[in-house]
Amino acid sequence: MSMDTLAGILPRLMQDLGLRDAAAGWRVVAEWPALAGERIAKRTRATGFREGTLTVEVEGSAWMHELSFLKRELVRRANQHLGAEIVRELRFVAARGGNQR
Repeated sequence: MSMDTLAGILPRLMQDLGLRDAAAGWRVVAEWPALAGERIAKRTRATGFREGTLTVEVEGSAWMHELSFLKRELVRRANQHLGAEIVRELRFVAARGGNQR
């Protein structure tokens, strides 16, 4: 009888339960400042990930408009960072009460 280690079982279990992509998406939330770059990170904050959509709070409508042109590139960067096609969409929302930087 072979005894698998938890480190060996956990990744398979997460994939079987459909949690692997969610965990990777939340990794993008945590690592957004490095992924987005300093200029964008100063005006934005990743706040959530659900079913392939990364939600990003944006400071001001002018920035939201500018980032709409960069959406495809930011999705590409996120997936490159993860090494898999996890992020399918970016959803920009207005920051409540300004950006919490």
